[in-house]
Amino acid sequence: MNALLDSFLDYISLERGLSINTRKAYADDIGQFLNELTAKGVSSLSQVSRKQILDHLMAMKARGMSTNSISRHLVSIKVFFRYLQQEGMLDRNVTDTMDSPKLWKILPDTLSEKEVDLLLAAPDLRKPLGVRDRAILELFYASGLRVSELANLQLADLHLDEGYIRCIGKGRKERVIPVGGESTRLLRRYLEEIRPLLCENPHVQNVFVSRRESGLCRQRLWQIIKEYTKKAGIMKNVTPHTLRHSFASHLLQNGAPLRVIQEMLGHADIATTQIYTHVNPERLKSIHQQFHPRA
Repeated sequence: MNALLDSFLDYISLERGLSINTRKAYADDIGQFLNELTAKGVSSLSQVSRKQILDHLMAMKARGMSTNSISRHLVSIKVFFRYLQQEGMLDRNVTDTMDSPKLWKILPDTLSEKEVDLLLAAPDLRKPLGVRDRAILELFYASGLRVSELANLQLADLHLDEGYIRCIGKGRKERVIPVGGESTRLLRRYLEEIRPLLCENPHVQNVFVSRRESGLCRQRLWQIIKEYTKKAGIMKNVTPHTLRHSFASHLLQNGAPLRVIQEMLGHADIATTQIYTHVNPERLKSIHQQFHPRA
């Protein structure tokens, strides 16, 4: 692999006429990546997967490197792979689908499972609002819901006996999301013990309500997460989207199929009828229970 890097560096210097500093920047970026691959036992660039490149970039982010530095690093790798493919040294270019402007949608902030445990343990279950807030945090992490989806979640959307909830996502598309374990237990406790104390108005059908007998807005849900992040001693910038990304990342890390995670997150355009004809809720429940750390 180092021989391929030398060939690339000669190309950009001799044929492209790039400066010594640019050559050094490419050499540093790509050399660091190749060293990581070698340490992991990868002996050929034809073996490199898109995930390995993303893992490399995630490791850089975890070390505190800036967005600009990581973005430049990705550009270096993309240019290197493109050169190898153009020269016939590589059959396929796995970086073709890696769009730099969208990098930060691919590399979001996430929590470790330990940090999730700390966050979920932060609410005081001896207090009514503590039970409500713990149910909110548990559901965010158990379902991967967007903050707007959780804010708009209605009582009729809950099917806890069957182990799933229904959600209206972007584009008014409906999807089924399995929930279980601690999330279901806390939700039941909140619904039976706490919600009736907060809201007696039968016209308010939001699952999560305030003392003012109204549904919690997105801004308040953000505030709740910020409050408990601080209480848990977590130094990261945790948002509802962080929990959504953590949900997906932890499922993937534990072996869940990417297609199923895509379905749970609602990234596919699946209409109401398609959910029940093409997606088997029992299959989603089984996979969720098998792979999600708190299912």
